[in-house]
Amino acid sequence: MRFSYVPKGVCSTRIDLDIEDGIVRACAFADGCEGNGRGVSRLVEGRKAEELIPLLKNITCEGHASCPAQLAAALEQYLDEPTLRKSI
Repeated sequence: MRFSYVPKGVCSTRIDLDIEDGIVRACAFADGCEGNGRGVSRLVEGRKAEELIPLLKNITCEGHASCPAQLAAALEQYLDEPTLRKSI
């Protein structure tokens, strides 16, 4: 299931996810720090959405919101909204 999330308080303007059976199959950040976005994407792909949330949730960037924390927020939204979880 493809899912897009608009992050808040970070440089990235969108996080695109493809989640199948609760596993992140693809992740891409639009805008922001290209290297960090690509690195985080590669690290989360192939892992369960629910196991990623506690790993990413409280990461900050210079005391403010971070792209990894916003990815955790996107995954929480995905897991909390049954209409988004057709494949789980």
